[in-house]
Amino acid sequence: MAYINTRTDSDPDSATSRMFDRAMGGYGYLPNMVKAFSHRPEVMEAWNALLGSIKSGMDMRRYELVTMAAARELRSSYCMLAHGSVLLHGHFTAPELQAIVEDADNAPLDAKDRAIMRFAAKVVRDATSVTGQDVEALRAHHLSDAEIFDIVAAAAARCFFSKTLDGLGVEPDGAYHELEPKLKQALVVGRAIDTGHDMVRRG
Repeated sequence: MAYINTRTDSDPDSATSRMFDRAMGGYGYLPNMVKAFSHRPEVMEAWNALLGSIKSGMDMRRYELVTMAAARELRSSYCMLAHGSVLLHGHFTAPELQAIVEDADNAPLDAKDRAIMRFAAKVVRDATSVTGQDVEALRAHHLSDAEIFDIVAAAAARCFFSKTLDGLGVEPDGAYHELEPKLKQALVVGRAIDTGHDMVRRG
């Protein structure tokens, strides 16, 4: 599940207990990623604030595509599975999403989406290799400078979260085993999904 132990706190008013309660309310179970932040709930709170500020100026579909491109480059199974699951709700079918994961350049996306995903992946892979021409290519798709900033910020922020989880050995939640098998296989690009059975759901 993770290389570090989960901190438990009997005080219901502690920051860790409140973080756990919020996660249980949102997911119906306590995700492994939340357990990993049990020692530093203030970092999770700061992360959520940063993420909220980045997402506030972005279309949700674009944010999720940028995040998928970044997570694939980072080989983050957790983030691929989490954000892939979001895209399955009203944006893509499982076969369409699998096609995007396996070959975005030939997937059911328009030229703007492909350009955005390529750019996000390049930011993660080697930000120093980004050139003015790369930015002009996005402007050619009528993206504003503010929108380009949002793409870079979303891709860069994903590096923090994905690397934190993988650096601690955090496995994706067992709930992701419920995904369609071929899509699940495509989304697992790094660590395998948790095989444990201690996922506590809210009854």
